[in-house]
Amino acid sequence: MRAFATLLLWAAAIPALALAAPPQSCRTVRFSDVGWTDITATTALTARLLEALGYRTTTEILSIPVTYASLKNRQIDVYLGDWQPSMQEDRKPFLADGSVQVVRANLVGAKYTLAVPSYVAAAGVKNFADLNAHADRFHQKIYGIEPGNNGNRIIGSIIADNRFDLGRWTLVESSEQGMLSEVDRAIAKSEWIVFLGWSPHPMNLKYHMEYLAGGDDTFGPGYGGATIYTDVRTGYPAECPNVGRFLENLSFTPEIESQMMALILDEHLDGAAAATRFLSSHLALADTWVAGVVAFDGAPAAVAIRQNLRNSGLHKMADRLDAANDWIVGHKIPLGSWLNHVVDYAMHHAQRLFDTVSGVLGGVINALTAALMRVPALLLMLVLTVIAYLLHRSIGLAIFVSSSLLLIDNLGYWDATIQTLSLVVFSTIVCMILGVPIGIAAAHRPWVYRVLHPMLDLMQTIPTFVYLIPTLVLFGLGVVPGLISTVIFAIPAPIRLTHLGISSVPTHLLDVGASFGATRRQLLFKIELPHALPTIMAGITQCIMLSLSMVVIAALVGAGGLGKPVVRALNSVNIAMGFEAGLAIVILAIILDRVFKRSRDRARHR
Repeated sequence: MRAFATLLLWAAAIPALALAAPPQSCRTVRFSDVGWTDITATTALTARLLEALGYRTTTEILSIPVTYASLKNRQIDVYLGDWQPSMQEDRKPFLADGSVQVVRANLVGAKYTLAVPSYVAAAGVKNFADLNAHADRFHQKIYGIEPGNNGNRIIGSIIADNRFDLGRWTLVESSEQGMLSEVDRAIAKSEWIVFLGWSPHPMNLKYHMEYLAGGDDTFGPGYGGATIYTDVRTGYPAECPNVGRFLENLSFTPEIESQMMALILDEHLDGAAAATRFLSSHLALADTWVAGVVAFDGAPAAVAIRQNLRNSGLHKMADRLDAANDWIVGHKIPLGSWLNHVVDYAMHHAQRLFDTVSGVLGGVINALTAALMRVPALLLMLVLTVIAYLLHRSIGLAIFVSSSLLLIDNLGYWDATIQTLSLVVFSTIVCMILGVPIGIAAAHRPWVYRVLHPMLDLMQTIPTFVYLIPTLVLFGLGVVPGLISTVIFAIPAPIRLTHLGISSVPTHLLDVGASFGATRRQLLFKIELPHALPTIMAGITQCIMLSLSMVVIAALVGAGGLGKPVVRALNSVNIAMGFEAGLAIVILAIILDRVFKRSRDRARHR
């Protein structure tokens, strides 16, 4: 029976076999994925089908402007996420110069505009114009996604132009998952929130939500009604007609994309695994997409897809080593699931505690930032310059500090620098308050350091993005998850260097102190700490540098400061903004390093 079905598929594919064999230059198909789950889903589905046909695929995570620049430079072949009309300005110059070609609309009926939970809409917020009347309940915040995104730009223009009386509101930028995490927190507590919503997306199934009317002149008519297009680099369909025919056939529905996204978000499958599962149960749909298409070796596309999916499920083993490895992979230790359960348990049983901590820490940092920003910029520069001179009696340092701060102000990044300085200062203080006593205890009790040593190694080697995930879920968007992640990453430096400094105190100094009747506390404060001070100061400097290295990463969870324009510049390919914001970070790092380095040198000479 299977052979008969295969014969029918071969017969149906005879017209397609008239196509010439694809050239080797078309063997690899390069995709761009802008990081949205819907684009990840469609890109994974398309790539999986091409791989079943014998092609190789690569997918790069790129921002929208970088995607179009890469299409123009012929570094990317296909982009499946051209949302129109919201991306009109992004696409327009590349259509004008002929470097990008639109193949077809692959999805009709999408939405893209501001949304609120249903209970907020029931309370009377159904239109953009209704938002400002309830500004206090919304805390004058609109939650967007990654900095530089076109939706964020639309929201930013609404605020900048004071449309709908939203001029005093704030756009909170983070990422798709960061925004949805904040929506989860708000809905769990029945709080009011307005956020950037779109369809297709599982958020429409997960939340009871409503899209706001009145945004026709901003996001477009029909609740930001959108059509999604497939874009390629110009000439690609002619160069690779088999793939071009496939892309011309390729179209999705909101239901298809929602099912794929649910596999990725709810069942935590990667894109390839989700696509394999979806295609295995939707072979008829796959047949429509590959009509008139052949596999890379010339075989009928439908036959190649079925054979590939069948082989992927058989797990054939070439030898015993492959079988053993397959068994190991098939019996995965659920470390990630265990951690996820811990975080979920903490959310449901200690959320009030996390909210309190978030409120206190956020309030302190925001108060420090507000206090510094109330001081006129030139006056604060003068004060900082005078402090630097009085501490180090160096005219050169004072001139460097004043000129550097003036340059930052001239570039327009003074407020962002103050926000970054507040985060760095506060995180450094927390690291020293916690790190120095722990380092002293580790020096006095070697077993403590033996326990801490592998933990400190992990804290500094685990990718810093990993820290953002649980802190974002537990503490919500804002400066607090950025602060906590920064402290976790930076605190090993003061612990290690305090331990080193205290452990390096010569034994004869301690013996002399003890012989004169000094107590343990007197030995610590009169001998050990003064002798270890230069090393502890080195720990402070390292802590500051590590904290500054987290500035850009903290911007991904809604923290302000210089990291936000860097991320925005990256996502919008704005070379000028990226250079200027990066230069401001470097200047701030050099100032702080010079101040503390000289203090350390003076302490060493005493």
